[in-house]
Amino acid sequence: MWVAPAMNGALREARFAGDAALDAAGARAARLAAAHVPDADRTVHAPSERCARTAEELGLRSAVEPALRDWELGRWAGARLDEVSAREPEGVAAWLADPSAAPHGGESLLGLCARAGSWLDSLSGAGRVLAVAEPSLVRAAVVHALALPPQAFWRLDVAPLTLTELTGRAGRWNLRAGRPLADGPGGR
Repeated sequence: MWVAPAMNGALREARFAGDAALDAAGARAARLAAAHVPDADRTVHAPSERCARTAEELGLRSAVEPALRDWELGRWAGARLDEVSAREPEGVAAWLADPSAAPHGGESLLGLCARAGSWLDSLSGAGRVLAVAEPSLVRAAVVHALALPPQAFWRLDVAPLTLTELTGRAGRWNLRAGRPLADGPGGR
């Protein structure tokens, strides 16, 4: 089970987040959603401050999972998408069109999907695992689990404080996507 972290300022500004903190509105939304988090045998969170704080506000006792780090976007980290598009239009176009491209000097989409998939496949026999992870990781895990073409990544939306469930096992996953943890806007 994957929970996308609560909203923060970087998401509102369409920034390549880097490690942007959870803001007060996001923390409040996570606290409101806490009663709706499903039970799990094991709970982990990505190493970002946003994911760690969301897990904390959800009342989870979770361990940091380094494999769930956000998409490494190199020199684009922290910049707004419109800024990068104006500065490096060819790089952004390549990044969006070619899953193996990494014009930012970071990780390619193929690399991200492989990393998310490798972690997901390692869970065989682990019982019910709940991971608080950035939307990019959730999307990459879905691409891997359903054996979708990498370009499908760009067609998946993962809203803040939603639950995406992958049930089954490596090689045979089923998807239940986008259930809000609580009624209302989900921290948006």
